[in-house]
Amino acid sequence: MDAAQSELNDQIDHATQRLLDDARIIPEADLRAPSLLPGWTRAHVLAHLARNADAMRNLLIGARSGQDRAAYASAQARDADIERGAAMSATDLLADLADSSMALRTIVKQLPDQAWQVRLRVLDSAPFPAAELLTRRLVEVELHHCDLAVGYSPADWPTAFATMDLTEPMRSQREDRLSHPQPSPEATPAFRRRPERPWKPGQRLPGSLLGTRDEDRLLPASPGPPRTKAQTAGPFATHGSSRRPRRGRLLRSWIGSRTPAASWS
Repeated sequence: MDAAQSELNDQIDHATQRLLDDARIIPEADLRAPSLLPGWTRAHVLAHLARNADAMRNLLIGARSGQDRAAYASAQARDADIERGAAMSATDLLADLADSSMALRTIVKQLPDQAWQVRLRVLDSAPFPAAELLTRRLVEVELHHCDLAVGYSPADWPTAFATMDLTEPMRSQREDRLSHPQPSPEATPAFRRRPERPWKPGQRLPGSLLGTRDEDRLLPASPGPPRTKAQTAGPFATHGSSRRPRRGRLLRSWIGSRTPAASWS
């Protein structure tokens, strides 16, 4: 990983922590409320992020091993997995999102230099170098954070992201979010905005267990349905639905278009 990739990875860490700090305090009822993506609830947005981080990790495993691995078995399988994830409890969904994001981060940091040049594709997308996954991940996290409609908007984007030179369709997708009406302070959900804990690039995310999942466990071509609490014993397992997940356990995707059915991810 060169210096530019390392900087992008640090930006992803910051963006992911901001997303998870907001997502973890969304009440169950509000998680089922509509997001800014037509036809999707906030739970759908988070499930999309989770399943697609698995897809990104799957591609990088292929790049590392020299295998031609598909991100998803099919577009239909991708959509079905998102629906299953959206039906999970808040505790399980956020732990699932954390688990997958942590696993993606691990393989990103351990990928050999030569693997970043391998050409990849997602479903019917044009081929692109593996190194572009970092930019796509950052775009995804920042845009879908806005889509949650919890008070995070383009005004909250760091300057580095707001001014980043993006290729299509990422450039148009960022412009689309800029065109959304900005919510008034009175419209910001009451559960939004807790003080952020300071964090510096290169450090472990506050309270997280990043990098502790076995990154060598190969995923199937289709990541499959989300796992239940009984299947997630280990450092990311939850301990009862009445407990709120710990900060940092909530750290899986690809950027989707504003209309989920037309998403290229």
